[in-house]
Amino acid sequence: MSVAASLIATTMNASTPLLLAALGILVAERSGVLNLGVEGIMLMSAVCAYMATVETGSFAAGFIFAIVIGIAFALFFAIFAVGLRANQQASGLGVAIFGGGLSAYIGVAYQGAVLPERSADGIWLLDQIPFFGQAFFSQHWIVYLSLLMIPAIWYFLFKTRPGLVIRAVGESPSSANALGYNVPLIRCAALAFSGACIGLSGAYLSLIYTPLWVEGMVAGRGWIALALVTFGTWRPLRVFLGAYLFGGMTMIQMNLQSIGISIPPQFISMAPYAATIIVLALLSRNPTWIRMNMPASLGKPFIPH
Repeated sequence: MSVAASLIATTMNASTPLLLAALGILVAERSGVLNLGVEGIMLMSAVCAYMATVETGSFAAGFIFAIVIGIAFALFFAIFAVGLRANQQASGLGVAIFGGGLSAYIGVAYQGAVLPERSADGIWLLDQIPFFGQAFFSQHWIVYLSLLMIPAIWYFLFKTRPGLVIRAVGESPSSANALGYNVPLIRCAALAFSGACIGLSGAYLSLIYTPLWVEGMVAGRGWIALALVTFGTWRPLRVFLGAYLFGGMTMIQMNLQSIGISIPPQFISMAPYAATIIVLALLSRNPTWIRMNMPASLGKPFIPH
C-alpha cells in the first residue's frame, strides 16, 4: 500500500509541469498559434524563478517572476509570429534556442545555490488520512491548481463567449476579423496566458520538483508538452490524461528500481520520449481524425485582406 501511495504521489508531482505547460499551449494553439519555443521559455522561467527565490528568500517571488518571464518571452515570440507574420515554426525554434542559451549563461552563478526552507506541502488534516493522505493530499498547492485549471479551461473555451472567440480565431481568422474581432490582439492574449502557464511550469521544476538549477534541466519536457496537446486532440481532459500517462510511466520505472528490479538508467531517461514518438506515430495513421480536431488555422499567419 505504501508503494502504491508513493507511486501515485510521485506521478502527480512529475506530471504537474507537463500538465501546466500543455494547458497553456492548448489555449495558444486554439487561437491558431504554434509556439515551438516552449522549451526555451521553460528554461528561462526555471532559472529566473530560482534566482529570484535565492536572492529574496521568497518562493512567492520566484513563482511571480517566472510567470512574468514566461509572459514576456511569449510576447517576444508574438512580435515575430503575430506582429511581423513570420513563420511560426522558425520563430518558435529561435525562441527555444535563445532561451536555452541565455538560461545557461545567467544560471552559471546559481548552480549549487541553496534554496530557503519552505513549509511542508499538503492539505492540512487531509494529508493525515492513511494511504489517501500520502497519495493525494501531500502535494504542493500548484499541483492542485493545475488540476483545477482543467475544468476551468474547458469551461472557458467551450462554454463562454471569449472562449468561442478564441476558437473562432483559430478556425477562421478571416471570418473573425470580418465580424470585427481584433485577431492579432486575441492571439497575443492567448499567448500571454500560455506564457504564464509555461512560466509556472518552469518554476515548479526548479523550485519544487527538483529543487535545484542545472543547465538544461527541463530535459525535453517542453517538447513533450507540445506533443501532449496533439495527443490530447486539443481537449483539456485528454491532455490531462496524457500528462499523467507520461509522468506515471517515468515514476513506475523508478519505483521498479526501488523494489529491486534493475532497469538501466538510459531506458528510464528515454522512455517518455520514446512513448511520445510512438503515440504520435499511431495518431498520424489517422490524419482525418487529427484534422477534425486540430484548429484549421494552426501555424498559419493571419494576413488581413
